[in-house]
Amino acid sequence: MYRFLLTPRWWGINLFVVLAIPFCVFMGTWQLGRFEDRVQSHEQAEKQPDPGTRAAKPLDELLPVDKVTSGRPATATGTYADQFLVPGRELDDRRGFYVLTMLRTDSGKALPVVRGWLPGSPNEARVPAAPRGEVTVTGDLQASENARSNGVDVRGGLPEGQLGMISAATLVNLVPYDVYDAWVTLPEPEAGGADGAMKPVPAAAPEGSGLDLKAFQNLGYTGEWFVFAGFVLFMWFRLVRREAEAARDVALGLVPEGTEGSEGPGASAASDDAGALAAPAEAGAPTVPAAPDDAGASEDPQAAGAAEAASGHAGR
Repeated sequence: MYRFLLTPRWWGINLFVVLAIPFCVFMGTWQLGRFEDRVQSHEQAEKQPDPGTRAAKPLDELLPVDKVTSGRPATATGTYADQFLVPGRELDDRRGFYVLTMLRTDSGKALPVVRGWLPGSPNEARVPAAPRGEVTVTGDLQASENARSNGVDVRGGLPEGQLGMISAATLVNLVPYDVYDAWVTLPEPEAGGADGAMKPVPAAAPEGSGLDLKAFQNLGYTGEWFVFAGFVLFMWFRLVRREAEAARDVALGLVPEGTEGSEGPGASAASDDAGALAAPAEAGAPTVPAAPDDAGASEDPQAAGAAEAASGHAGR
């Protein structure tokens, strides 16, 4: 009954099932592993003290930025140079912009420093001037932003002097010197601006270190991949069962061989009815004469008499 599984058509179906189920299970396990990693990193972050409360260290000792050094206070010495405004950034549910100034260090590289946040649209007239001369700054260390970071504008087309994403890859195209692959945000407010002091920008948690929406997306993807694996197995059993039932019907003579799959039950029933009607004629059974119609029963009497006379003369 199950010899159809060895046909070329079913070889292809079986090969697809054998490959699809392990792939779905592998992807579901991988997504589950990513979710568990996020949970573990979140638990470790809660056990550790707040990075902002730890002692400040020189910038070079904290690079490159990772989940451990992100948010740690870093110190750097240099002179302020080019300044950029970063629009579209929210703070305390208000929309505004960051004030970012490049700090040229003795090494020749520049460190992006977010000096503060101002509400409203970017306006150079409202931004206070950066301190002159050599300064030493202490700010919370942050990794370069990417397209998935909150508030990032990757559309481009910003006016001169504005920046959509704080990253070394973006800044090296705007300044004639090397840039650190990191930036700091000053934890203390800096005086100036038309609306008073610029507000400090709090350090963000490192990417992938908390139970955010992305973590639960991984959990949802885990369920989807396992459901796909179960669906493939269910459909395979359903196809096998339907094919086996069709083969059994053919073996029992319920469906003429060679017609299954191309004719429905209605077509089979119709062919059976036609065979039953044709059987008496083939066996030589007498046929029932057709009943005379009304036209034959109402023939003209004179024509009938003429016909009888003609038959009488033929008999003599």
